[in-house]
Amino acid sequence: MIQEITAQELDADRFIEERIREIKDAVGDGTAINALSGGVDSSTVTMIGYRALGTRLKTVFIDNGLMREGEPERVAGFFRELGVPVDLVDARRDFFSALEGITDPEEKREAITQTFYRDVFGRLVKESGAKYLLQGTILTDVDETVAGIKRQHNVFAQLGIDPEEAFGYKIIEPLIRLRKDGVRKVGRALGFPPELFERIPFPGPALSARVIGEANPERIATVRKATAVVENLLRDTGAFQYMAILHEDRVTGIRDGKREFGQQIEVRCWESTDARVASPTRLPFEVLEKIAAGIMGEVPGVVSVTYNIATKPPSTIEAV
Repeated sequence: MIQEITAQELDADRFIEERIREIKDAVGDGTAINALSGGVDSSTVTMIGYRALGTRLKTVFIDNGLMREGEPERVAGFFRELGVPVDLVDARRDFFSALEGITDPEEKREAITQTFYRDVFGRLVKESGAKYLLQGTILTDVDETVAGIKRQHNVFAQLGIDPEEAFGYKIIEPLIRLRKDGVRKVGRALGFPPELFERIPFPGPALSARVIGEANPERIATVRKATAVVENLLRDTGAFQYMAILHEDRVTGIRDGKREFGQQIEVRCWESTDARVASPTRLPFEVLEKIAAGIMGEVPGVVSVTYNIATKPPSTIEAV
């Protein structure tokens, strides 16, 4: 059983020092690799790993085609400015090929997991010679996976999976005793600017977790455009997380006086501290109207916009 360190009892500076020492002891004179996504978890692991190993840590940003608009270049550029080398890897074809024809949520997550860890990362690890992967698994990821709520792509040991046997490398998880509020506290101690460590959470399966049904390039492009509208209009609310979700079924709409079978976007905005429980933000109706108008005006083919008012539980923060 993993012993949680709550944000209230966390000594961030001491935590960082301990994790640096653990990484150094584990890796020794060898090399490690990690995948940077731009979220607070992966960003925190990247900086701790870099402080521990320096250039013996190979940091990559894997462009899986499922990220937000301009995310790969923006994140890689930010860390390069901090002195951390980041390699951009184009793996869009790998991921979309793996996702083709899949509509079941768990099958999508498994396809992404296998493509990431076995295919793309397995290839990168062999090329780099690294024997260790640093990743930003947090305690909430483990809880949801073990409880059978959602199979988080970065959880293995708790499911009886040996990453070294399955993929050829060992995994180090410096943040696994923390939840999101604790990770943000560590981010502050690392000196990250607020716009990074206070970023809203973003799922490991990226925008595929916000497409109900098949996550093909066209549908990902639709939810990416809707995401840009939602994040632009809700970034000053102070909410824990907000997102756009593309539904599977076509819905009836009217355009230019004629019937149009268009698409439906669901908007979610959450109040939470650690993602275990959450409640919908009580957004003013005027804000909801702006969101709807923005999405229908900027995202081709969308004829319906809804707002989720369920709580977690029984809902979850992400739809898939």
